[in-house]
Amino acid sequence: MSRVGKKPIPLPTGVKVTLGAEMKVEGPKGKLTVPIPHGVRIEKNDAVLDIKRDGDQYAALHGLTRALASNAVTGVSAGFTRELDIVGIGYRAEVKGSVIVFVLGYSHPIEFLLPPGIDCKVDKNTHLVLTSIDKQALGQVAANIRALRPPEPYKQKGIRYTGEAVRKKVGKTGAGGK
Repeated sequence: MSRVGKKPIPLPTGVKVTLGAEMKVEGPKGKLTVPIPHGVRIEKNDAVLDIKRDGDQYAALHGLTRALASNAVTGVSAGFTRELDIVGIGYRAEVKGSVIVFVLGYSHPIEFLLPPGIDCKVDKNTHLVLTSIDKQALGQVAANIRALRPPEPYKQKGIRYTGEAVRKKVGKTGAGGK
Protein backbone atom coordinates (compact mmCIF):
# COMPACT_ATOMS: atom_id res chain seq x y z
CA MET A 1 0.00 0.00 0.00
CA SER A 2 1.10 3.56 -0.62
CA ARG A 3 2.91 4.95 2.39
CA VAL A 4 2.22 8.53 1.37
CA GLY A 5 -1.44 7.84 0.61
CA LYS A 6 -2.12 6.23 4.01
CA LYS A 7 -1.19 9.37 5.92
CA PRO A 8 -4.29 11.42 6.89
CA ILE A 9 -4.42 15.14 6.08
CA PRO A 10 -5.32 17.33 9.10
CA LEU A 11 -7.61 20.25 8.25
CA PRO A 12 -6.65 23.52 9.98
CA THR A 13 -9.41 25.77 11.30
CA GLY A 14 -10.82 28.07 8.64
CA VAL A 15 -10.31 25.58 5.79
CA LYS A 16 -13.48 24.34 4.08
CA VAL A 17 -13.42 21.25 1.81
CA THR A 18 -16.14 20.37 -0.71
CA LEU A 19 -16.01 16.89 -2.25
CA GLY A 20 -17.47 15.92 -5.62
CA ALA A 21 -15.93 15.07 -8.99
CA GLU A 22 -13.04 17.21 -7.77
CA MET A 23 -12.05 18.48 -4.33
CA LYS A 24 -12.56 22.20 -3.75
CA VAL A 25 -10.54 23.72 -0.91
CA GLU A 26 -11.31 27.19 0.47
CA GLY A 27 -9.28 28.98 3.11
CA PRO A 28 -8.22 32.40 4.32
CA LYS A 29 -5.70 32.82 1.45
CA GLY A 30 -7.91 31.67 -1.45
CA LYS A 31 -9.48 28.74 -3.31
CA LEU A 32 -7.92 25.73 -5.07
CA THR A 33 -9.30 22.63 -6.79
CA VAL A 34 -7.73 19.18 -6.84
CA PRO A 35 -8.80 16.58 -9.43
CA ILE A 36 -9.84 13.22 -7.99
CA PRO A 37 -8.88 10.42 -10.42
CA HIS A 38 -10.97 7.30 -11.01
CA GLY A 39 -10.17 4.60 -8.45
CA VAL A 40 -9.35 7.03 -5.60
CA ARG A 41 -11.82 8.26 -2.97
CA ILE A 42 -11.49 11.08 -0.42
CA GLU A 43 -13.37 10.73 2.86
CA LYS A 44 -13.84 13.55 5.35
CA ASN A 45 -13.87 12.50 9.02
CA ASP A 46 -14.16 15.38 11.54
CA ALA A 47 -11.10 17.59 10.87
CA VAL A 48 -9.17 14.96 8.89
CA LEU A 49 -9.16 13.88 5.24
CA ASP A 50 -8.51 10.20 4.46
CA ILE A 51 -7.59 9.09 0.95
CA LYS A 52 -8.65 5.53 -0.02
CA ARG A 53 -8.12 3.53 -3.22
CA ASP A 54 -10.12 0.78 -4.91
CA GLY A 55 -7.20 -1.53 -5.73
CA ASP A 56 -3.44 -1.92 -5.96
CA GLN A 57 -3.39 -0.76 -9.58
CA TYR A 58 -4.23 2.75 -8.28
CA ALA A 59 -1.24 2.91 -5.88
CA ALA A 60 0.58 5.67 -7.78
CA LEU A 61 -2.57 7.78 -8.12
CA HIS A 62 -3.29 7.22 -4.42
CA GLY A 63 -0.03 8.86 -3.31
CA LEU A 64 -0.26 11.58 -5.96
CA THR A 65 -3.81 12.56 -4.97
CA ARG A 66 -2.86 12.67 -1.30
CA ALA A 67 0.16 14.90 -2.03
CA LEU A 68 -1.89 17.28 -4.23
CA ALA A 69 -4.66 17.47 -1.61
CA SER A 70 -2.16 18.13 1.18
CA ASN A 71 -0.46 20.88 -0.86
CA ALA A 72 -3.85 22.50 -1.56
CA VAL A 73 -4.80 22.48 2.15
CA THR A 74 -1.41 23.92 3.16
CA GLY A 75 -1.57 26.51 0.35
CA VAL A 76 -4.97 27.98 1.27
CA SER A 77 -4.14 28.04 4.99
CA ALA A 78 -0.44 29.06 5.16
CA GLY A 79 0.74 29.56 1.57
CA PHE A 80 4.13 28.75 0.05
CA THR A 81 7.28 30.83 -0.45
CA ARG A 82 10.35 30.43 -2.66
CA GLU A 83 13.42 32.60 -2.23
CA LEU A 84 16.00 33.37 -4.91
CA ASP A 85 19.32 35.23 -4.73
CA ILE A 86 20.95 37.16 -7.56
CA VAL A 87 24.76 36.98 -7.44
CA GLY A 88 27.01 39.09 -9.67
CA ILE A 89 28.31 42.62 -9.97
CA GLY A 90 25.64 44.86 -11.45
CA TYR A 91 23.00 42.11 -11.39
CA ARG A 92 19.72 43.31 -9.89
CA ALA A 93 15.93 43.09 -10.08
CA GLU A 94 13.00 45.40 -9.41
CA VAL A 95 9.24 44.86 -9.39
CA LYS A 96 6.93 47.12 -11.41
CA GLY A 97 3.38 45.94 -10.81
CA SER A 98 3.20 42.36 -12.06
CA VAL A 99 6.45 42.62 -14.04
CA ILE A 100 9.94 41.93 -12.69
CA VAL A 101 12.72 43.76 -14.53
CA PHE A 102 16.08 41.97 -14.35
CA VAL A 103 19.51 43.37 -15.21
CA LEU A 104 21.68 40.25 -15.58
CA GLY A 105 24.71 41.28 -17.62
CA TYR A 106 23.02 40.97 -20.99
CA SER A 107 22.88 43.90 -23.44
CA HIS A 108 19.26 44.55 -22.44
CA PRO A 109 17.07 44.34 -19.33
CA ILE A 110 14.80 41.29 -19.14
CA GLU A 111 11.11 41.77 -18.29
CA PHE A 112 9.47 38.76 -16.63
CA LEU A 113 5.66 38.77 -16.38
CA LEU A 114 4.34 37.17 -13.19
CA PRO A 115 1.27 34.95 -13.67
CA PRO A 116 -1.83 35.80 -11.62
CA GLY A 117 -1.75 34.38 -8.09
CA ILE A 118 2.01 34.78 -7.61
CA ASP A 119 3.46 37.76 -5.74
CA CYS A 120 7.07 38.93 -5.64
CA LYS A 121 9.01 41.15 -3.26
CA VAL A 122 12.59 42.26 -3.91
CA ASP A 123 14.86 43.01 -0.94
CA LYS A 124 18.15 44.88 -1.46
CA ASN A 125 17.84 44.53 -5.29
CA THR A 126 19.25 40.99 -5.16
CA HIS A 127 16.91 38.86 -2.99
CA LEU A 128 13.55 37.78 -4.44
CA VAL A 129 10.75 36.34 -2.31
CA LEU A 130 7.99 34.66 -4.33
CA THR A 131 4.71 33.75 -2.57
CA SER A 132 1.63 31.85 -3.74
CA ILE A 133 -1.03 29.38 -2.63
CA ASP A 134 -0.30 27.03 -5.57
CA LYS A 135 2.92 25.07 -4.93
CA GLN A 136 3.28 23.76 -8.49
CA ALA A 137 2.86 27.17 -10.17
CA LEU A 138 5.24 28.77 -7.65
CA GLY A 139 7.96 26.19 -8.29
CA GLN A 140 7.57 26.58 -12.06
CA VAL A 141 7.87 30.38 -11.91
CA ALA A 142 10.93 30.10 -9.64
CA ALA A 143 12.54 27.66 -12.10
CA ASN A 144 11.74 29.97 -15.05
CA ILE A 145 13.34 32.94 -13.24
CA ARG A 146 16.41 30.86 -12.36
CA ALA A 147 16.71 29.79 -16.02
CA LEU A 148 17.18 33.44 -17.08
CA ARG A 149 20.78 33.25 -15.77
CA PRO A 150 21.57 29.91 -14.06
CA PRO A 151 24.48 29.95 -11.61
CA GLU A 152 27.70 29.17 -13.42
CA PRO A 153 30.42 27.11 -11.71
CA TYR A 154 33.48 29.28 -12.48
CA LYS A 155 32.60 32.73 -11.13
CA GLN A 156 29.44 31.61 -9.30
CA LYS A 157 27.37 34.39 -10.91
CA GLY A 158 23.69 34.01 -11.72
CA ILE A 159 20.31 33.42 -10.07
CA ARG A 160 20.12 30.64 -7.48
CA TYR A 161 17.70 29.43 -4.85
CA THR A 162 18.52 30.72 -1.37
CA GLY A 163 20.70 28.10 0.29
CA GLU A 164 21.55 26.33 -2.98
CA ALA A 165 25.15 25.17 -3.04
CA VAL A 166 26.94 25.79 -6.33
CA ARG A 167 30.13 23.75 -6.70
CA LYS A 168 33.00 25.94 -7.76
CA LYS A 169 35.20 24.69 -10.57
CA VAL A 170 38.84 25.61 -10.97
CA GLY A 171 39.56 27.60 -14.12
CA LYS A 172 42.18 26.83 -16.73
CA THR A 173 45.82 27.06 -15.74
CA GLY A 174 48.75 26.59 -18.04
CA ALA A 175 51.82 28.06 -19.64
CA GLY A 176 49.79 29.05 -22.68
CA GLY A 177 51.07 29.46 -26.17
CA LYS A 178 52.73 26.56 -27.94
